[in-house]
Order: sequence, then C-alpha cells, then structure tokens
Amino acid sequence: MKRIYSIEDACIGCHLCEVACITEHSQSKDPVKAFLHEPVRPISRCTVEEWDGGVISLSTNCRHCDEPDCLRACISGAIQKQENGVVLIDTEQCVGCWSCVMACPYGAVQRNLNKKKANKCDLCPERENPACVDACPNRALVYKEGSQK
Repeated sequence: MKRIYSIEDACIGCHLCEVACITEHSQSKDPVKAFLHEPVRPISRCTVEEWDGGVISLSTNCRHCDEPDCLRACISGAIQKQENGVVLIDTEQCVGCWSCVMACPYGAVQRNLNKKKANKCDLCPERENPACVDACPNRALVYKEGSQK
C-alpha cells in the first residue's frame, strides 16, 4: 500500500503540511476561512516536530502500520484497518478514551479536544495524493509504496 514517508534532511519546518491538512479537512476548503471563520477549526492530522531549536524538523503522520498498535488499544472498536491497508477512525464510534494516542509509537494519533475524539491521518481519500504531500515545497514528504511495522 502507499504510505507517506518523511525525509528529515529535506524538511525546512515551514508547517505548510499542517496548513494543507487543516484546509483539506475543513468545511470551506479555504485556508483563511478554515482558520478564521469556521465555528470549529479542524486540527492537523500531521505534526511538524522540531529539535535543536528548529534546526532539525520532521513532519510526523500516521504510518498505517501493517499491525497497528492503535487498533489493538482501541476499546470501542472505532479504529479499523480497511482492505486496502488504510487505518481509519470511526469518530461516531470513538469514545475519546485516548488509548490509541498512548499506544501509537509514532505519536501520529492526536486528541481532538474540540470533538473529544481521536484524530489521525486518513490519507485524504478524495485526492490522488494527500494534501500534505502536495503542499510540501521542499518535497520532504513522499507518497509511495512500502511496508511498515
């Protein structure tokens, strides 16, 4: 299956991947409206981690693992692995216990405190490439075939 991979040496810490993710998962699909005018602003499903004062940066996102720890930790059955390998959260079924957040070894599952639900990358199913990948100016994110854990 195709996954998003980060290239640490190419990441410049611009956070455009986060902006693109928020915009893609907003109601308006417009960055200004998503940030300023929507009643509940979506949260990014990827996070730019920075070390050494921002000298080193890397975008982290869900690895859609072959054997996901988040799925095993989910007490409500809200996390499911699709036939195509994509790991998704059914927010209607999520009880907000955060077990998946604690179980993910990559820190890729976040708490959406607005909705009191878990949140993670869904690989932007309506798009050919995830929004974060297309938005990265330095091509530090690539979307390609590969296996994970």
